[in-house]
Amino acid sequence: MGQTADIVRQSEKFIETANEVAKVFAERASANDESDRFIEDNYAELKSRGLVSAGVPSQLGGGGASIRDLCEVLKIIGGACGSTGLALSMHTHQVAIPAWRWHHQEAARGVVEPLLRRIADENIVLLSSGGSDWIGGSGTAEKVDGGYKITARKVFSSGAPAGDLMMTGAITEEDGERTVLHFGVPMGAPEVTVLDTWRTLGMRSTGSHDVQIDGLFIADDNIPMRRKAGEWHPAFQMIATIAFPLIYSVYLGVAQSARDIALDIARKKPESHRTQSIAGRMENALTAARLAHEHMLAATDRNAPSAETINDTMIGRRLVEENAIRVVELAMELAGGASFYRKNELERRFRDIQAARYHPLQKESQAEYAGAMALGQSVDTIF
Repeated sequence: MGQTADIVRQSEKFIETANEVAKVFAERASANDESDRFIEDNYAELKSRGLVSAGVPSQLGGGGASIRDLCEVLKIIGGACGSTGLALSMHTHQVAIPAWRWHHQEAARGVVEPLLRRIADENIVLLSSGGSDWIGGSGTAEKVDGGYKITARKVFSSGAPAGDLMMTGAITEEDGERTVLHFGVPMGAPEVTVLDTWRTLGMRSTGSHDVQIDGLFIADDNIPMRRKAGEWHPAFQMIATIAFPLIYSVYLGVAQSARDIALDIARKKPESHRTQSIAGRMENALTAARLAHEHMLAATDRNAPSAETINDTMIGRRLVEENAIRVVELAMELAGGASFYRKNELERRFRDIQAARYHPLQKESQAEYAGAMALGQSVDTIF
């Protein structure tokens, strides 16, 4: 009973902290968005309030937050500032994956523990290059004495200006086979450059710039995983099952905040069947998005990553995307002309929510994967 009470108090603490910082982030969001300014001040707040290390097991000095706790934090922050939520989600899932391995894979503890302790002790920020890499991989790894020289350009590197270590990979061709090597890239290395490329429709303050890597040496000992390029690997079963509920919490937060803004505007109008119908359809879509996200979390809760959990996760991801976008569209319809004014902040949510379309698995690949699973056919080359 005492342990359960401690877990509840811990969850409440994370939610309280998220609500507090969200108020600050909301005040900065419009100005950052309008100037394409990176959310540097918000990162300082995330570090000082323990949210950068929240996902590290408490035994290693972190906050010990569960994936559900982290999803709630990201949803709250995403509702206040989509850019901060999305950038934080990219760090958070890179923490949650080794944390999950520390809890559930005894053999992996010695591999992941040093990284987790660094996050807790030094407040380092991890970057993901998933948008560049995914199953196919990108960049080249040239074999040299003792390791590899890496040349690559990684896109969609959210949080790049604040990053300390990019979790990425590159492709080597040895013995006629293309192999993806996985490793961490120190962002302070002279061979690594953040390029100022992020000028976008939405999520403008994430700092998701391209990162150029020119001849960075990675020692053989610093390559923890190798896999065949272009095929699903068991590691991706774990990555997808853990990462996407976290990332899509942000879009759920964006949709929910758009709904709240629209209702506040609509309540000031005369009652009508039309506005009630639009509001009702918006509520239906938000509920569908919430249920789809819970479907994703249920797959994570099984603690048994597999082809089946990827399927459940990606079906949920697709349904969150579609319904979250629909919520924001209906919110703008409900608010009417007022939604067109920047000061009401619906148009920023409308732009930010569009990014939900672009994470893997995108529409056709997700449908193919679900169809192959239903038919009992191979999913190894679907990405």
